Amino acid sequence: MREIVVRVGLLCVVLANGSWLGAQQSPLVVEQSSYSIHLLLHKIGTETYTVTETGAGRVDGRLEMTTASTSSDRGMKRTVTSKLEMDARSYAPLLLEQASSPSSGAGGGSSEDEWRTEVRGGAVSVRERKVERTMRRPAVAFVGYGTMSASMQMMMMRYWKLHHQPARLPILRASAEALPLEIKLVGHDAFSVNGRMVRLTRYTVANLMFGREIVWMNDSGRLAALMTFAGGLPLEEILEGYESVESQLEHSGVQQEMLDLADLDREVPAVARGAFAIVGARLIDGTGAAPVEGSVVVVRDGRIVAVGRAGAVKVPVGARVIHAEGKSLLPGLWEMHVHYSGVEFGPALLAAGVTTARDCGGEFEFLTTVRREIDKDHALGPRLLLAGLIDSGGPLAFGYVDVKNSTEAVEAVDNYADAGFEQIKVYTQLQPEVLKAISAEAHKRGMTVTGHVPAAINAFDGVADGMDQINHLQFVTRAMVPEGQTGKVDLESKRAQEMIALLKEKQIIVDPTVGWGEMAGHPSNVDVASFEPGIKAAPYTLSSKFRALGVPAADEAKFRERMKTNLEVVGALYRAGVTIVPGSDTGLIGYGLDRELELYVQAGMTPMAAIQSATIVSARVMKLDGESGSIEVGKRADLELVDGNPLENISDIRRVVSVVKDGRMYDSKRLGRSVGFNR
Repeated sequence: MREIVVRVGLLCVVLANGSWLGAQQSPLVVEQSSYSIHLLLHKIGTETYTVTETGAGRVDGRLEMTTASTSSDRGMKRTVTSKLEMDARSYAPLLLEQASSPSSGAGGGSSEDEWRTEVRGGAVSVRERKVERTMRRPAVAFVGYGTMSASMQMMMMRYWKLHHQPARLPILRASAEALPLEIKLVGHDAFSVNGRMVRLTRYTVANLMFGREIVWMNDSGRLAALMTFAGGLPLEEILEGYESVESQLEHSGVQQEMLDLADLDREVPAVARGAFAIVGARLIDGTGAAPVEGSVVVVRDGRIVAVGRAGAVKVPVGARVIHAEGKSLLPGLWEMHVHYSGVEFGPALLAAGVTTARDCGGEFEFLTTVRREIDKDHALGPRLLLAGLIDSGGPLAFGYVDVKNSTEAVEAVDNYADAGFEQIKVYTQLQPEVLKAISAEAHKRGMTVTGHVPAAINAFDGVADGMDQINHLQFVTRAMVPEGQTGKVDLESKRAQEMIALLKEKQIIVDPTVGWGEMAGHPSNVDVASFEPGIKAAPYTLSSKFRALGVPAADEAKFRERMKTNLEVVGALYRAGVTIVPGSDTGLIGYGLDRELELYVQAGMTPMAAIQSATIVSARVMKLDGESGSIEVGKRADLELVDGNPLENISDIRRVVSVVKDGRMYDSKRLGRSVGFNR
């Protein structure tokens, strides 16, 4: 590991005429190093930085840090460069410029890919893409954007320490909605690095991204590592020289996450537990039966013990009564495609009425640890069902389980099975013979196979090779177009009809994620709130991220045509009897599932069918319908209470008042507020 490579004191060389030696004014390199960048513990890139100093020892001395980050995520290349100028004594920021662009793009980034913050005296000007803001400079504040490199965060931490570690550190952003950072010293770790013990101080950083980052600083003021569990997908950066303790850092980070989860548990206690009755609600029990007005549902010790009309069901003596007149009571929702990337996901999903979630690819230790906390200690979060991710292809792979052959693939399946994973999720770079081996071993171990159809084959082949489920509608629509052809899907064509018939015959489950396609592909001239009103309730760390997604306004016609086709395909699958389960992928947490159900209704599902897809149908798919997925005596008490009637207006599914998870009732608004949502 390279520590500070050059640190030169003030060099006083005066010429005969009293002038300074010209070379004195040249910038001096005082620090440089690099970080490895990991996504889902799989290395995807490198960040390098260099710090130079001018005017060393002078009042107007300055530091300048230049950073370059290059990454390749599943073949998608990206370059981010930045320049940060600071006062050399106080680390006070003076100028920050950042640009990002695809590495293969011609001419670098565009104006939409550039950010700039300048501090002049008491005035600050900020531009983040097309959003601009001017403000007065706070006495203590740093600079940064939604994605801050490790080296940038290192300077932020130095500034924070030098300015007496304020409880809240404002970040100069283009929106007044950006909350100040909350940096907390939470512990210390010691590791053996290259034969010597190194002590690291562990911090959490809130409000930079959704959730809390974990940052480790060494005694030399270097940021040794950071882990972002809740920024969309788990991301890690590790300083050069600390790679040998990556697994130990990960373990420490997971344990810190559990401490953060315990804090959330204390912040949001259950409002009812043990024995209670929900009285007066419109009961939509998930079985498909007609709704029951003025119902009574009795819960005791985590189970449903009585269900029926008022007068036909007696409320036990001593049970607490929850009045729910004018509201609808439904089974807790199933989110069938999420990447559970931090403990903050738990309250956010529960607030949306989600009581069961299927993770479709995350970090092994974190997922198994948080699942245990939820199951055994009733920690805040939905019941977690896990699909273990397997890919191939080295640099092109997604995730840390990168198999080279069938033997390694079988070992990977067995590792997941031994850890209690319900499914295997296959991914894009797998070869057909490896997919077959994975499917055979998974079925042998009582697991099902879901995921992406590998690039080497199509959906017809994927089904033949053992896939039980398909994530993302695109793999179905692609297979509906004859090989070697492009163009619009013709649902009346022989090829499309064969695809639909095969899915129906083999009982293949489709997880369309059409809502994520809408969010990620919406044109820039379409306000996100026009199709996802939940964006208004989201914390700025999320709303700013999703508002920045999308395609140029010029592509609006293509976007609308694609959405029209997707909904036509979903409708055709539904009418043919193909099983559909809803998931939001990396969409807006909680609200993304609501949007998925709204789109299903637009595609032709009845509101009842859409609700069932997110309850009893999903439970049946995961072979858990005997204990969950509907409101029936003997089943788990997983329920949601909403204002309005989602059978008349499916969007009422968004209006969650309370959620019951495993017999414990929580207030939706309070759950949301604990992680920054204003529901």
